Amino acid sequence: MSLTRGAQSGFTLLEVLVAVVVLSLGLLGLAGLQAATLRNNQIAYYRGIAVQQSYDMADRIRANQIGAKDGAYDSLGASIPADPDCVSNVCSPAQLAVADHSIWNTNNANMLPGGVGTVAVNADGTFSITVSWNENTEAGSVPQSFETTIVP
Repeated sequence: MSLTRGAQSGFTLLEVLVAVVVLSLGLLGLAGLQAATLRNNQIAYYRGIAVQQSYDMADRIRANQIGAKDGAYDSLGASIPADPDCVSNVCSPAQLAVADHSIWNTNNANMLPGGVGTVAVNADGTFSITVSWNENTEAGSVPQSFETTIVP
């Protein structure tokens, strides 16, 4: 009977070791899943901000119909112009368009990594609003963009 006990000596320790290895692999997989979830949530957050920002500019264009008809929104670039401060001063529709552009692109830069926005008028009179940002900060990553077209 003592021979049987001697042959099985240490078997329980081996089972515990295998269980610890399996549990460790499971926890590593769970940590990787959590990291991927956080990354995807950040991407979704940036895309949601880009959609909100493009609709913000669409609302600004619709609110300034005179400026839109006069061409003040026809080609807004990525650079941020000086704000004419239309909150405390009376502004013309063209100055209001400059203020809209300044506030909008400042918000894009503050809310999105490398965020910039552009507006261009199309041949049919619609406006293409594009918000671009760097979704991934790695070298060589392709910037993301969201574009919407509106009829003022």
